[in-house]
Amino acid sequence: MGLHMTRRARRTALGAFVGASFLLLGACDPETEKQFHHWAMPSNSPGTVQGQDIFELWKGAWIAALITGGITWALIFYASWRFRRRSDDEIPVQTRYNLPLEIFYTIAPIMMVVVFFAHTVRVQEAVLNETPKPDNCVQVVGQQWSWTFNYSESCDDAQAGTGKVLYTAGTGSHIPTLVLEKGKTTQFWLSSPDVIHSFWITGFLMKMDIIPGQSGEDRNHFSVTPNKVGDYRGKCTELCGVYHSRMLFNVKVMDSADYDAYMAQLAKDPEHVADAPLLGGEHSTTTAGLTAGDTETGGNE
Repeated sequence: MGLHMTRRARRTALGAFVGASFLLLGACDPETEKQFHHWAMPSNSPGTVQGQDIFELWKGAWIAALITGGITWALIFYASWRFRRRSDDEIPVQTRYNLPLEIFYTIAPIMMVVVFFAHTVRVQEAVLNETPKPDNCVQVVGQQWSWTFNYSESCDDAQAGTGKVLYTAGTGSHIPTLVLEKGKTTQFWLSSPDVIHSFWITGFLMKMDIIPGQSGEDRNHFSVTPNKVGDYRGKCTELCGVYHSRMLFNVKVMDSADYDAYMAQLAKDPEHVADAPLLGGEHSTTTAGLTAGDTETGGNE
């Protein structure tokens, strides 16, 4: 009677588990469901040349993890079934150790770590490998709580943090737009006047921290080469204060003709031209943080 009840309880628990799994999967929103097909990545077609290396590394890690999980689950289910207690209520033979299996479970994880490390270093070098002469340079400023994008006339000036720029700036109530040129390499120089921020364009699969106190060529920097025209989203991924959730920006990748026209339009507007990069802080004319109306409401939606 007790054995019968145990089996029935197991079947009930299994049915409840399967039902809950289907319920959870059915509750996924379209965006989450789409990421299942992208191996949990924002996109299966990264918007940059460098992003493709990151995506291939991510896929390889998933494949290796699934193979490892499959072998482990198979061994668990096999042992549970093969050495289960029989109806005669005899206890199975208890083995203290299995030398070949223990050797396998020691060597296999070490080999996996070595392989993962080697591929990660290879992709890291590919992603951080910067061309000596990038086509465009943008000095990115993350500040509480928005972004400023300085388009430098000279990449040497961008590296030094000096020189004339065209710029766009956001506030807590205005989301700025970063414009990039398709097929051209853009180098980002990252600055912060206050706390650590993190610069992430989701569709590019690449992000980097912005460290306060760094200046000139000591700043964090990396390059991307957008490979398709389109719109993307960006955000800060480092908790940087009470209005962290407002640190959003848009990204628009244009072809060369549209990009040149956009820059020419910025150059005609004195409000978007500066003799030196707007790097935030007390010496900057960039409007930082929230507007007065936002401060009164204190909203974080």
